[in-house]
Amino acid sequence: MKAFIVEKIEDRKFKSGIQDIEVPVIEENEVLIKTSYSSLNFKDALSSVGNPGVTRVFPHVTGIDVAGIIEQSNSTDFEVGEKVLVTGYDMGMNTNGGHSEFVKVPASWVVKMPENISDKEIMTYGTAGLTAALSVNELLANGVKKEDGEILVTGATGGVGSMAVAILAKLGFEVVAISGKEEQIPFLKKIGVKEVILRKDFDIENKKPMVKERFAGVVDTVGGNILAEALKAVKYDGVATCCGLTASHELNTNVFPFILRGVRLIGIDSVEAKLEKKIAAWEKIANEFKVSTLDSLTKEISFDEIADAYEKLLAGKAVGRYLVKI
Repeated sequence: MKAFIVEKIEDRKFKSGIQDIEVPVIEENEVLIKTSYSSLNFKDALSSVGNPGVTRVFPHVTGIDVAGIIEQSNSTDFEVGEKVLVTGYDMGMNTNGGHSEFVKVPASWVVKMPENISDKEIMTYGTAGLTAALSVNELLANGVKKEDGEILVTGATGGVGSMAVAILAKLGFEVVAISGKEEQIPFLKKIGVKEVILRKDFDIENKKPMVKERFAGVVDTVGGNILAEALKAVKYDGVATCCGLTASHELNTNVFPFILRGVRLIGIDSVEAKLEKKIAAWEKIANEFKVSTLDSLTKEISFDEIADAYEKLLAGKAVGRYLVKI
């Protein structure tokens, strides 16, 4: 079968590309999926250059997302021919991932494809869409309503950010976006953003512990000072979620928003989230969270274009989502 392989050629040096490898053999409680679509995520790009925080086992197949059909099953939970998807867990990290024609995974990682959505559509969402859906779910579950005011989305042109924008706009929220890509303002407006704040105008260290209340909620994908400043502007009883660190893994903040305004900061992890939580989020994605702007968010690529797309992701030049047709 064909697969996108990353190999370690010497200390801290790696090469990657398409190779022919053997189809994996499944064991007890495992399934073999014939891949139809996968996607690209920032974590995949890090794996492709041997980032030790993501991948330590080489040679390695990238791809933390996969959708397809059960080709073989050694599990009582799945039958040959069923449409399924897998996101997260160790797939694409130290277990071979979805950028291959066949993928072997534990049955406990597998979700049956929801109705009302195709394998192509669901991989357009992928891990980024799942993370966005989990973030929006937390806002809703904690009482944030569209009449409460604006929702701030940081890193809005990225995979998670753009998906969060689209879902929130679909639900009727007024969305304010932060982005460093001024040239992408038309794109952001097209997918539902009401106002764009440029990163250079927001990412300024303000010594005030709080600023004027503005946002009913925040979906943060970047961390660092941007999240710290966003927390200062959250309204009383508002909610912020955080899921990324492309700006920084550090968060230098103060307690005032939490103890004077009752602000809640909720971490989002789509990798090890309980399967039940993932299934519920995928059902929402297939129904009330399903957006009509998928084509605007997505660029479909082939095996041969994965390497170039990784370069754009690592350089911060990617916009929206990459869908990989296998």
